[in-house]
Amino acid sequence: MMVLREQGLDEEEIAARFHISVATVKQRLRLASVSPRLLELYGDDQMKLGQVMAFSITKDHARQEQVWETVSRTQNTDPFYIRRLLTETAIRASDRRAVYVGIEAYEAAGGIVMRDLFEQDNGGWLQDPALLEQLVLEKLTADAEALKTDEGWKWVDSAIDFHFGHAAGLRRFYGKQPELTEEELTLHDALTAEFEKLNAEYEAADDYSAETEAHLDDLDAQLTALKERPFILDPEDVARGGAFISLAGNGEVRIERGFVRPEDEPVVEAEEGDSDEQDGDDGDDGDEAAAEGGGVTINGKSVGVEEPDEDDGKIRPLSERLIEDLTAARTLALRNALANEPMMAFITVLHLLVLNTFYHFRTASCLEITVQHSVSTKTQGLSDTVWAKEIEQRQENWGHDLPGDADAVWAYLIALDHDSRMALFAHCASTSLNATIQQWNRRTRENQHAVQLAQTIGFGMVGAGWTPTVENYLGRVTKAHILQAVREAKGDQSVQLIDHLKKQDMAREAARLLDGSGWLPEVLRYPADEVAEEVGTAETNDAVTVDDKAVEAGDVVLPAFLTEELDGEQTAADADDDQDGHLEAAE
Repeated sequence: MMVLREQGLDEEEIAARFHISVATVKQRLRLASVSPRLLELYGDDQMKLGQVMAFSITKDHARQEQVWETVSRTQNTDPFYIRRLLTETAIRASDRRAVYVGIEAYEAAGGIVMRDLFEQDNGGWLQDPALLEQLVLEKLTADAEALKTDEGWKWVDSAIDFHFGHAAGLRRFYGKQPELTEEELTLHDALTAEFEKLNAEYEAADDYSAETEAHLDDLDAQLTALKERPFILDPEDVARGGAFISLAGNGEVRIERGFVRPEDEPVVEAEEGDSDEQDGDDGDDGDEAAAEGGGVTINGKSVGVEEPDEDDGKIRPLSERLIEDLTAARTLALRNALANEPMMAFITVLHLLVLNTFYHFRTASCLEITVQHSVSTKTQGLSDTVWAKEIEQRQENWGHDLPGDADAVWAYLIALDHDSRMALFAHCASTSLNATIQQWNRRTRENQHAVQLAQTIGFGMVGAGWTPTVENYLGRVTKAHILQAVREAKGDQSVQLIDHLKKQDMAREAARLLDGSGWLPEVLRYPADEVAEEVGTAETNDAVTVDDKAVEAGDVVLPAFLTEELDGEQTAADADDDQDGHLEAAE
């Protein structure tokens, strides 16, 4: 076949001459293109056919021979291991970057794609990661510029990935869907009636009908188009706002619109009665009094001038001290009244949470509660987790439903039904939760509370779907940590399968072994993950032992990384509290 190919015949012509398939011809030609040195080893029975087939995925003879030198000195010469070593520096065609750029564009730029003709390769591997990265950034930059021009944004930031919380500190605004016109309402009702009638008839029928299925799909698509109309944004907000453009996990463009930087916020003019104007008025009065007393004042009061009689008939502004005393009394009275209105207290806190969550820099609440929303981490991939996507979707849904003006939020909350209020409260409160541990801030007591919260709601990272991967754990720890994880989850026998591998290969194989095992690093273990396993066999009312400590049923058991830091940490104030007990509330 090689002779015929050298003579200029293509695969189809060679296949026709030998009466075999074109795929067979391609496979045999690919085998013949393997390094002559390796083919010689195969001819001397020092290599198996499956190994030669694995080497055929690349045409680089030097790389083939280098990998053979590596595997021949180990006990692992399996074809899958050879393929893994040959492709460890390449990028799969299913990678989001490759999907975004496109294989055709990559090859047109001079990139090489390695293909496996003997096993399913899901599109192969892109051999030049640097070229692919360059093409991705160029295309993203072009898409960002087009988005900025077409939609009129002041700025558009582009990146392959933005870390979770990248928009912290920016105000987010949302558009509103236009109301359906009379014609659209009539069309919606007609489509709905037709869909329900046809669907009922089809469910009652015994036979499958491809035509009916297609018609139902078409009706559903039309109804969806009417419901999911594009949101309309305020042109003034767009002119001062911006957007982020990045890549989603499936290779499609992810666009986050409607963010305003603090310096781009519209300037709000001071209203009458603001402190600046009041200060100015006080200064004028002081100047007038100072002029009468020779121009000498101390703390804004003239020297050598008698206070005017209170009954001279002239009404003067109240003193600042009196205003403070009066409003302090009002504050206490209002606090007392609010304490007797639990639902209004709930709405008042919810009002503050909504303002802080959705209306940055426009907050106006009488409550002095500080709310933080950012998660201080630049971990890549967090935005693609199911948790981040659900949070983002809730934020989007509420953002579109809330009024555009922060001053209208109070009336909106008063009119909202109870279940919706509770859902909105839970969303806003959850965005302020922080159980992150940092080198400069261990947050020991805060994380102790997070453990209690997790146990109360039955939360665990296994149930949440976390599993160790090369990216999130195994590729970022030592080989000893990897082996410890496999030993804890699978036992010593599984450890022996990977303990001779290099770090990168060990991490990959460990991820495969740990998949579905429920194993977690200690720092992620909450009571729902480990306490149930350790104390679950005990009777409900019996004390059990965890880490050599007696634990009563229902007690919160803290992970070691928290309990170690809590030992010896009790302060004198804590000791006093233990001795004196709680103060009784006055009736």
